[in-house]
Amino acid sequence: MKQKIDKYFWNNRYISGTIGWDIGKISNPLREYFDQLKNKEKTILIPGCGNSYEAEYLHKKGFANVYILDYSSKALENFKLRVPSFPRNNIINKDFFSLNGKFDLIIEQTFFCALEKKRRYQYVLKIHDLLKKGGKAVGVLFNQKFETEGPPFGGNKQEYYNLFSNYFQFKVFNNCYNSISQRSKRELFFIAIKTQNSE
Repeated sequence: MKQKIDKYFWNNRYISGTIGWDIGKISNPLREYFDQLKNKEKTILIPGCGNSYEAEYLHKKGFANVYILDYSSKALENFKLRVPSFPRNNIINKDFFSLNGKFDLIIEQTFFCALEKKRRYQYVLKIHDLLKKGGKAVGVLFNQKFETEGPPFGGNKQEYYNLFSNYFQFKVFNNCYNSISQRSKRELFFIAIKTQNSE
C-alpha cells in the first residue's frame, strides 16, 4: 500500500533521522545568491524549510523579515533549538497551500521535489499568488529522474520550463556550477520573476 505523504509522513522522517536530502549546511548556490543581496528588509519565505540552514544563514547576516514554513513540527523544533534568536512569529507550522501573505522572495530548496508531481502546477500557482508584483522565486531543482518512486520526485529543465513559463519569466535557469559533489551535474539554479499573466 502506498504511504500517504502528509504531515505525519514528514514528521516521522525527522524523528527517525531519515532525511537524506539534508546536507547539514546551506547549499552553495543559495549561499552565493544570498551574499549578493543588498536589501536586508526584503520579505523572504522558505517553504518546506526542514532544518533551514538557509534561514539561519540569512538571520545571521541580518535579514530582518525571513519566514520559514514546514509541515513537520519536529523540523521546526530542531530549528528553534539551533537558532534560538530567530523570531518565533516567523516560524510557521502549516500546510504551504493554506498560507496567506505577500513576499518579495520565495526560496526553493528541496521542497518542490518533495511534492507529488500532481501538485506541481498548484505549487506554481501558489508561489505566484504569494509573491508581490515583480517578486522572485529563486532556488535549486533536481535535473534528473529518480529510480525510486519518491519522494524525492525528479524532472528536467524542459518540464520545469513548461510548468513555470506561463507565470514567471526566467532571469537565470542554468546547470549549477557550484553544487556539492554528491549533486554535481544534477541540479539547476533558477531565478524566476513573477509575471502578471494570471491576475
